[in-house]
Amino acid sequence: MPSDPRQRRAARHAQPAGGPAAPPPRKEPITVDRITDAALQVVATEGYDALTIRRVAAVLGTGPSSLYAHIVNKEDLDDLLVGRICSEVVLPEPDPAAWREQIRDVYGQIRDQYLKYPGVSRAALAAVPTNLATLRVREGLLAILLAGGIAPQRAAWALDALSLYVSAYALEQSLVRQRRKHPDQEWVLGREELIGRFTALPAATFPQTRRHAAELTSGTGHDRFDFTLGLITGSLVADGRTSQSRTADSRSST
Repeated sequence: MPSDPRQRRAARHAQPAGGPAAPPPRKEPITVDRITDAALQVVATEGYDALTIRRVAAVLGTGPSSLYAHIVNKEDLDDLLVGRICSEVVLPEPDPAAWREQIRDVYGQIRDQYLKYPGVSRAALAAVPTNLATLRVREGLLAILLAGGIAPQRAAWALDALSLYVSAYALEQSLVRQRRKHPDQEWVLGREELIGRFTALPAATFPQTRRHAAELTSGTGHDRFDFTLGLITGSLVADGRTSQSRTADSRSST
């Protein structure tokens, strides 16, 4: 409070009626969780291509330097995003009798999380998982495969293949959705138009494509996703060999 009475009077007159002026609100501190929340907000509303350190800082009402006090770089931010997504995945208790269904369920959850944030699966591609939440999911998936009797090395390679496919599938779906929002979407074809183009191809050059146009364009929703996961998990057998190896062994013994 000013010591001079005139200054005190001036201060009183500067206050709005009804009491003393409220102090300015304190800024909420920047944290890793708030940075991750803001980054997911950017991806959900603008897509992964819009994600930059500067854009996240703008959402938080601060400058990029404030973020660099908590994260190293864009790759570090990507790691946080994938970790947050993985933290939402529910892992079952491994069941040797239902391990294929459990694998499909967990990867289905990952797919759905990726699709909530268009293009974010790019952050998981070619990245070595170090986030504890990401490693938790990989540990759970590995435990499911091992419970099913799959040899450790084959289980590890199967997880690589499955994870790569799920990331690529989600990225493709995100790109298609993005293209459909574009004003010039004449090259995003519906199924009926695609069948029409296939059946109009020269018969001498494309006999199989013309004949099987319906099959080539079949599948709605996640049908192909479920088929591919079933194809990969179906090739795994409890002793670590593929079903093809078993068939070859049985033929050689007869």
